[in-house]
Amino acid sequence: MERSTRSLGTVIAILALVLPAGPLAGADATDLAARLTQAGFSRMSAGPVKGPWREAGLPGQTLPLTRFDVQPQAGGDSILRIQADGSYGNLVFDTDSAPIATTTRLHWRWQLERGLPASDLRHKQGDDAPLKVCALFDMALDGLSFGEAAKLRMARALSGERLPAATLCYVWDRQLAVGSIVPNAFSPRVRYLVASAGPPQPGEWVAVERALGADFLRAFGGETRVLPPLMALAVGADADNTGGSSLGFLGDIRLLP
Repeated sequence: MERSTRSLGTVIAILALVLPAGPLAGADATDLAARLTQAGFSRMSAGPVKGPWREAGLPGQTLPLTRFDVQPQAGGDSILRIQADGSYGNLVFDTDSAPIATTTRLHWRWQLERGLPASDLRHKQGDDAPLKVCALFDMALDGLSFGEAAKLRMARALSGERLPAATLCYVWDRQLAVGSIVPNAFSPRVRYLVASAGPPQPGEWVAVERALGADFLRAFGGETRVLPPLMALAVGADADNTGGSSLGFLGDIRLLP
């Protein structure tokens, strides 16, 4: 029983980005794209990130939170600064269970100034990312194994949170090839897709555009043939498993329905 409790605690911690309790009303994908544009970091003044973005850590987290702040650029729009120092944390944008299509695309640009030389997403001790953009989906549980579905139901009951059944995180990874998909070492409810690869590129912006719906089906197609509603988007960095320090920058996230 003790081992089972620890396992459930790990699942809750990994899945909890965290979503607000209670049902959400459906939202139109076009309206969502407009809301996301209005909430762009480029529109914010220097300092703490403003709503509707909100910070989220792990339940009962004692680690420091990854640090987020808005920085103006000389002669340009503001950007988001993301610094992890042995920390964990995300910024979450709730999307009200918006429907998306397989052609829906997610666009952003990012810059990695300092990476995590000990990271290795294939192992628990290296499960850290210096930059990530995540999409949380309200996937039905009927495609999961009996054990996975039972574990998630119990985790939801214990946490009181609407934990997502499927989270796809685009990451910048130092060693895996672009396009690689790796399950989270702690929970298969989270899967990584490498969107940028290699060492840091200080001062160099990298533009990324991904077919979000198609990527989801690549990552979770063994559990569902249906593209579920999008519950939330999240951005962040974590260095809690390697104890490292990373620094990156992120531009606006855009949804192209």
